[in-house]
Amino acid sequence: MIGAENQSDSTEIPDALFDETDWNTFVDLAKHHRVDPYLYHRIKNSPDPRIPASVVKYLQSEYRRNTFLMLQLSGEMQVIDHHLSERGIRALFLKGPVLAVDLYNDLSLRTSCDLDLLIPLQNLPQAEELLTSLGYVKDEYIHTVLNDWKWRHHHTAFYHPVKNVKVELHWRFHPSPSGEPDFEDLWNRRRISTISSQPIHYLGREDLFQFLVSHGARHGWSRLRWLLDIRLWLQQPRDTDRLVALLRKHGYYHVGGQALVLVSNVFGDPVPGDLAPMADLQRAKRLAQDAVFYMERVVNLHTNPVPEDVDRFHKRHLYALMAFRHKLTFVISFLFPYPEDAETLPLPKALHALYFPLRPFLWAWRKMAGVRQ
Repeated sequence: MIGAENQSDSTEIPDALFDETDWNTFVDLAKHHRVDPYLYHRIKNSPDPRIPASVVKYLQSEYRRNTFLMLQLSGEMQVIDHHLSERGIRALFLKGPVLAVDLYNDLSLRTSCDLDLLIPLQNLPQAEELLTSLGYVKDEYIHTVLNDWKWRHHHTAFYHPVKNVKVELHWRFHPSPSGEPDFEDLWNRRRISTISSQPIHYLGREDLFQFLVSHGARHGWSRLRWLLDIRLWLQQPRDTDRLVALLRKHGYYHVGGQALVLVSNVFGDPVPGDLAPMADLQRAKRLAQDAVFYMERVVNLHTNPVPEDVDRFHKRHLYALMAFRHKLTFVISFLFPYPEDAETLPLPKALHALYFPLRPFLWAWRKMAGVRQ
């Protein structure tokens, strides 16, 4: 139905498609893929009597609920940005309301459950202190040894128990190993959102594409919303030379190709001519085929525990996504101590360097003890 956008309206969709539709499954998939408000927008603009009234009513209720949520997130985004600016902390908002306005031209058409913002690592303590002063509670889920959190993780999470808002403070796009652009470069290419009179900074157009494709790929493109983001991004003007240079520099050229292949196959859109060489990569096509695994099984990677077969496939897929230099970093990182080593053999902080030579033995001990990593 989303792909019908290439046609004049949804009435051109064959009757057979509607006759074979299990509308309960349709609603479940719309919910899973986070496209409820966008579907309602499409149906509202092109009413079709073949769609059950109960389905339209459900989509309408989700559209309204999402509108109120996005308005709340937008207001909270401005509050947080204002306080950060007062303290001289620069912030780039990665997703949420700014993305909805930039790609969809409408705050209500894209779902979002939290606020993601990127700040310089050196400002992280001040930003965390600020959020705490605003009533947010930090989720202390990160366990670390020898400061490995700085590269093995990429954000901290905060939750406001009264406002029911979640905020993720990023100091990098993704966990290591990944191609991470320098914050200063991102800041120099930043854009200012039109979402409010207050200047809200977010990623430049080409940087946004790199972030969206790397994020979607890391999650197996398991939600159509992420592919819809790419589809709408492709409808905007772009600097192709800059985009290609950025993707090659950070090791995501083939990942960009994967996204293009998926958008073309899922929505029936032709690949833009200037980006065709990226989509023509055999590696991009193989990675796109791998992503079908997540779609066919309606995988939700955020539901614990993740089924073992999905977990195994996902680990292999993450490795397949890596550029060679990232694979090398990934292998070498196993030599760096893990927090589990400190749990297996607690040592005084002054002796933590001993975990380097001890790591192979501690790993073997855990394996023999049956502790699953």
